[in-house]
Amino acid sequence: MPRTGDKEEDAVAQPHDVATAAATHLRRPGLVVLAGPPGCGRSTLLRSVAAAAPGPVHAGGGLAMLTAVPALALSRAVRARLPAHDVHLLAEAVRSRVRGGLLVLDDLQHADPATLAALPHLAVHCRVVVAVRTPHRLDDTALRAAATAWFDVPPLDPAAALDLARRTAPHLGDATLRAVAGRAGGNPLAVTALARHAAAGRGPAAGDIDQVAYAIATALADLPRPARTALAALGLLGRGAPADLLGPGSADLHAAGLVTADPAGLLTPVSAYVADTAAGLLDAAARTDLHRRLADLTPPAEAARHLAAAGDHPGAYRLALAAADRATGGDRAHLLLFACGLPGVSADPRVRLAAADAALATGRPHAAARVLTTGSPLGVEADVLRGEALLQAGEPAAARAAVRPVPDAAAAAVVAARDRVLLLADLADDPATAQDTAGKIISRYPVPPPGVAAALAAVRAAVRAPGWDTALADAATGGDPLTRRWSAWLLVETLAADGRLAESAAAATRAARDCADDLAYGWQTRFLAAADWARALHGSAPDPGPAGPGPAGPGPAAAEWHAGPAAPAPADWDAGPAALGPAPAEWDADPDAADAVQRRAADLTDRALPAVARGYAVAAAALIEADTGLLAAARARLDAGPGHPATAWVAREAAWLDGQPDRAAEPPPAPGAGLLTGLHHITARWAAHDTGAPAAAPIPPDLPAPARRTLLSWATGTGFTAAAHTWARTALREQVRCLLAAGLHDTDGDRAVAALLAAERLADTAGLTVLAGRARRGLRRHRVHRDTRSRRSGTQLTNRETDVLRLVAAGEPTRRIAGQLGISAETVDTHIRGGMRKLGARTRTEAAALAFAAEPAPDGAYPSDLAAGKDRR
Repeated sequence: MPRTGDKEEDAVAQPHDVATAAATHLRRPGLVVLAGPPGCGRSTLLRSVAAAAPGPVHAGGGLAMLTAVPALALSRAVRARLPAHDVHLLAEAVRSRVRGGLLVLDDLQHADPATLAALPHLAVHCRVVVAVRTPHRLDDTALRAAATAWFDVPPLDPAAALDLARRTAPHLGDATLRAVAGRAGGNPLAVTALARHAAAGRGPAAGDIDQVAYAIATALADLPRPARTALAALGLLGRGAPADLLGPGSADLHAAGLVTADPAGLLTPVSAYVADTAAGLLDAAARTDLHRRLADLTPPAEAARHLAAAGDHPGAYRLALAAADRATGGDRAHLLLFACGLPGVSADPRVRLAAADAALATGRPHAAARVLTTGSPLGVEADVLRGEALLQAGEPAAARAAVRPVPDAAAAAVVAARDRVLLLADLADDPATAQDTAGKIISRYPVPPPGVAAALAAVRAAVRAPGWDTALADAATGGDPLTRRWSAWLLVETLAADGRLAESAAAATRAARDCADDLAYGWQTRFLAAADWARALHGSAPDPGPAGPGPAGPGPAAAEWHAGPAAPAPADWDAGPAALGPAPAEWDADPDAADAVQRRAADLTDRALPAVARGYAVAAAALIEADTGLLAAARARLDAGPGHPATAWVAREAAWLDGQPDRAAEPPPAPGAGLLTGLHHITARWAAHDTGAPAAAPIPPDLPAPARRTLLSWATGTGFTAAAHTWARTALREQVRCLLAAGLHDTDGDRAVAALLAAERLADTAGLTVLAGRARRGLRRHRVHRDTRSRRSGTQLTNRETDVLRLVAAGEPTRRIAGQLGISAETVDTHIRGGMRKLGARTRTEAAALAFAAEPAPDGAYPSDLAAGKDRR
């Protein structure tokens, strides 16, 4: 073991590792030092070390207000008055009382000189562990020389910080909790305080926040002035910075453990909250001066914000425009809107027009409308741009009113933009009127400009005129960015409404890539979420490709739809043009790919998204969770999600899957068309069947062929197997549900069993746990018993044990697991006991944790012995 003069300095990954290492060093006499910033958990760690140490514990520590009292920290530890005038006598007096016990001293930065001088002498004969706050003003040279081990208390890792935040404020959403954990930088005190602050919904800091800020401020006061200025600069920058930008104080920050350096040499604060506190300690004049200094050292886009914070709004305006000239996409829109919003600055009309145009192209219609509304009128060009913004914001009447003043004598481009807005406003309010308006516009424009052509394609799409998809696909690849993205979005939603989910996903993925190139985050997230929704509903999800959304995006984007070799399409399959992307081949259901879709969609829900994007992302993640038996997780996600047609159906579907058909049997939504309307009605039919209630709702018009045939089968009680075939290229889960219905309604036993076996096989292959359970329940009614054991035996979990333990890990009780898997509660308990025995677990929770911590089988799944007709009696 290292001794005095052979000190060991450890950087340990986790606090519990520090406690273990410290306890190891304290098996014999020596001095162990635990160092860290305020709130890092030093005192908690000190108590953990003391609790694990054998023998009596003598605990004391320094006090800030009594630093001048000789030997105070040691006197508090041994509960006796001590000879503080002589260091050697002091050390002997303490040693004679501690003997084989453990001496524990907290807050050593507040200890008196006599205590500090005695520690090296005590470490020769006693086990001593101390905690010291950093930064501090101690001369710790002798302390470091005497220490057996010196541990810097590490911050909590992201998972532990998130767990602490969740335990502190369990009602906060995941996105807020992650923001709290990230801002606190792994500091437990900051995590707790910020989580409480967020849970209370307060704006200014409350009492508990003040206590943390006071502790941090007290510690920062011990830093040299250049270091305090450098840390405040990091707080104002909000990002990492090179040491030369921060000045000479950066070295002191690094020595105090308040910053870390990445491979590129950028210094980043360990806790953003500490850096924010350092910036908040500056008075107004000092903060203004620091902002001005940073404006001289940072690029124009960043410098503009520092000048604005310093009160130099004209200077900020000039810099923002200069930066916008060199920027593109979302960055350009952001800078121009910032320039137009500076107080006391009258933005040039051309700048306002450019800002609105850039905002529209990046999916920010409300911002575009605002920048054109404020200030003096800008003329007919601004009128049509504002009309387009209001149209994209979902206000067709206001859009129509905005462009009506534009005369026919205006410039040709302006008149074309006006006609586009009028046509699309009519389409939103009255499709029949829009067709008449379209006829007049076609006669006016023998060769329509791109914006008008896109509007005409939208009218054709509304009535599904032949070639509508080709026209929209062409509009989505030409013209200005706004026209391309708007046309692509209409194409994606219309294809999905027609049940052409694979093509919808392919179109959305291509559009997301186009948006990523321009940093159009608002549009990009729409397309990513819609692509994942189409894949989740389709059921044959490919793995994501390497393409990403760019620096501002939310993570890896999905690749093109890879469906495998072409396969013959059913007669009613409307494959569309090749420009829309490849149509899917035969089902290639892959639960791992579905998991990838679920992870991407769930990741999107944790980000700041447009409402429509959040709706699709929540619906995709919740549908996959519900289908795989994670019904509690699906309900929680849906409860926190926005109102959206897709989430409304998934909520009812999850209730039906959960064995609560009464909650799914609400009347279908108002009359409409499209795939979601058909799914609402199909779920209502299942709910009515399960509750025994009559289902009298008429079949809506204009549904995709598979939904229409399924509802006709429910109305007649026959034809479910044929309906299942129509879903084979659209939505696997609906194909399974049609086969389940065939098994329930077919009066011929052999045909019913064949349908149920097919449903079971498809559901098991795709990971549709709940629907597979329903198929097995149907088979048991026909005296067909399924063998779900794995080919491997011994200590290898069976398929069913894996399914059960996965639901245990999700927090589902035995009764609900039984219902979801289509087995009895006693069978569930048997599988749990079998898994516990094989894994050596003492509890069901431990078994679930061990099952999913283990390495998967080489193919990623356990093989199954399921075969059609097996064990039929």
